Amino acid sequence: MRLGIIGAGPIGSIISKKLVKNGHDVKIADARGIARLEGKELAGTAVRVEEAITNIEVLIISLPIKALPSIRNMIDQVEEDVIIVDTSNYYPFRDGKIEEIENGMVESVWVSNQLGRPIIKAFNNLLAHTLEYEGTSEDSGRRIAMAVAGNDPLQKQVVMDVVNELGFDAVDSGSISDSWRQQPGTPAYCTELTKDELTIALKKGNKEKAPLLRDKVMERFTVLLADKKGVEFSHKDIVNLNREIYNS
Repeated sequence: MRLGIIGAGPIGSIISKKLVKNGHDVKIADARGIARLEGKELAGTAVRVEEAITNIEVLIISLPIKALPSIRNMIDQVEEDVIIVDTSNYYPFRDGKIEEIENGMVESVWVSNQLGRPIIKAFNNLLAHTLEYEGTSEDSGRRIAMAVAGNDPLQKQVVMDVVNELGFDAVDSGSISDSWRQQPGTPAYCTELTKDELTIALKKGNKEKAPLLRDKVMERFTVLLADKKGVEFSHKDIVNLNREIYNS
């Protein structure tokens, strides 16, 4: 498969590495310019954004949500049959407050509006460490699952197949309007669940409570970091804190 990736941060880089390892043709770009990729250890071919969006079947956008409006002119040039995948999550402390989202618009609906294209939501409800190190074969005993949302069943299935290939069970989490169920603040978000567990967690999400729980986790991290005097959390610490608060 031919894929382009815009965004060479942890998620974009990990996805690129896994795709290349599995034999896919991958181009990766930084939205701020190709010079930003110099010196980085990347899989795939480092290109300008203009090249990343041509002659591809799938475009994965892995940027902070606040940066997405800035690439609208590039997305306007993407062929209509290209599947566009968004991996972003909304954190007001990082992205600044986005009025429409604060007023209840589903994050992925906002993203689709900014890009002017339908999107598939994926790769957003697992931590970077999970994505890189916790993928397993289909016959493993406790395989972690990933949520995939979208309005086009055929496009969604293509992305779900990629997710499976990269080592995770894919769970159809519904339409883009349903994708809030896999965003920060919900039981499905970064809690490392199996397919059955994730299916249940998606149903348990509470849209009104999610922003409050998202912010509660960030506040708890701030306090714990202060108590630990800068000592970093382990991956398991993060997963366990998410499980504790997002299921409260």
